[in-house]
Amino acid sequence: MPSEILDLAIVILIASALGIAAKLLKQPIILAYLAAGVAIGYFGFFNLADKEAFRIFSDLGIMFLLFLVGLEINYTSLRLVGRASFFIGISQIIFTFVIGLIISLLFGFNYLHSSYIAIALTFSSTIIVVKLLSERKDLNSLYGKISVGLLLVQDFIAILLLVVLAGIDSGKGIMINDIVLTVAKAAGLFVLMFYLGKKVFPLIFDKIAHSQELLFLTSLAWLFIVASGAEKLGFSIEIGGFLAGLALANSAENFQIASRVKPLKDFFILVFFVILGSSLIFSNFSGLIFPIIAFSLFVLIGNPLIVLAIMGIMGYRKRTGFLTGITIAQISEFSLILAALGLKLGHLNEGIVALITAVGIITITSSNYLFFYAEEIFLKISPYLSIFERKKIKEDDSLIKEFHKPIVLIGCHRTGQSIAYNLPKEDLLIIDFDPEIITQLRKQGYDYIFGDANDSEIFERANFNEAKLVISTSPELDDNLNLLGQLKMLQNRKRIKVIVRARTEKEAQILYNSNADYVLLPHFTAGQYLSKTIILDPEMDILEQLKTRDLEMIEKINHNI
Repeated sequence: MPSEILDLAIVILIASALGIAAKLLKQPIILAYLAAGVAIGYFGFFNLADKEAFRIFSDLGIMFLLFLVGLEINYTSLRLVGRASFFIGISQIIFTFVIGLIISLLFGFNYLHSSYIAIALTFSSTIIVVKLLSERKDLNSLYGKISVGLLLVQDFIAILLLVVLAGIDSGKGIMINDIVLTVAKAAGLFVLMFYLGKKVFPLIFDKIAHSQELLFLTSLAWLFIVASGAEKLGFSIEIGGFLAGLALANSAENFQIASRVKPLKDFFILVFFVILGSSLIFSNFSGLIFPIIAFSLFVLIGNPLIVLAIMGIMGYRKRTGFLTGITIAQISEFSLILAALGLKLGHLNEGIVALITAVGIITITSSNYLFFYAEEIFLKISPYLSIFERKKIKEDDSLIKEFHKPIVLIGCHRTGQSIAYNLPKEDLLIIDFDPEIITQLRKQGYDYIFGDANDSEIFERANFNEAKLVISTSPELDDNLNLLGQLKMLQNRKRIKVIVRARTEKEAQILYNSNADYVLLPHFTAGQYLSKTIILDPEMDILEQLKTRDLEMIEKINHNI
């Protein structure tokens, strides 16, 4: 144990140092973790894959991550994008497999090896995609929800394949009964989690919500119970983690639970990426350079184009299809598991496993850059992507309307929702990319545009030239700087007042220097409002009015939820 503690200290030290360097260079921190694994393997400190404690930490990291994914998926969002994700996921699997199989055969691999390679290219990493979407705060966007749904379809198919191979491993051949039983057990667990989430857990967690510590411990207890139960039923603890989160997604305390669990996830998931990076050093790549390059390019370019084409046929806008496609431009940890199992069964040799591993490292690393620069790439190639967009777009009918509103509100979540409910509805246009928010706005009769204000087409449809006031509740500095830059180019910018939001005083100063009329810092604004209220009403009679108004607002928000 002392030796493993020292090993863990080395891993954390190297990952932290490279993480600081990545931040200074404005690179994704996942790359720092992968690089830490490469460094540990290259310099021969130790073989991470041989350490039982590190393998357990890696599994826990994935479990915690999928638990947080489950917490993010409430039932309304599943209904909104479930069918689309299922169709896109199945179609993408079929097309990617067929094209990957053809490429493999052209390189001279036999049918069995080609089938394994094609299947490996089919699956994308839920872990990486969810982490990237979380970092960009895009999990609740339309493309984010479709991406997560698509990945869940992939994961389910991957689990079925692993069950089939497990049946072959036992010497029984392909056991149809085992597959049917697995599907039935999975369906039963989903139904059970939905029932508990709707009927049982809201009552339990309402009773313990006053204690953050008790809430945290109860959530962990539930997570480990479900994970161990799922393992006994033949599923992985990672799938158990997702199911445990899904059961708590509809509780009012899901945000508090997520904030408590996130540090645990951040620590354990580090080990997963470090192990993945170290695996590159122990592989033999002789004679595989050209196939590795070809398969990597297919995953990085071909997979996004396949998704873009499928979503275009379904009537989605090219931007939504492009961003969804970019999220899956890497292969999955399931691909590596599949390759390892194929080697164990004697279906594959070490060269094929090395090929799949190399494609995994290259695509995971490169897809990070594609994802973080997706907006810039889209703006440059957008005219060429119009062939993937139908004339009649089903995504939202607000794009065909003309708007002439004096107030444009960008973002209608917590802060934006409070602002919207206190402004005249007839003067307000709301822009948001969350389909659940849009559904609420449609029911309440607000004028809205479904999309991202950074999208040039959305910006044009909003008709900002007609506005007198623009409010952005997004805390993202880059988004707000981009908005200020776009507004600056308008002819009547001097007549438009712009309010944007910042996270810190330093970001607020940057936004003021970029000609924002007012920067919303919630703790500043709340303090100024309350102090002025106290000065104007020393007897504090107004507090009762404020309390009544806030309670009405809370009731209205809860009713809409």
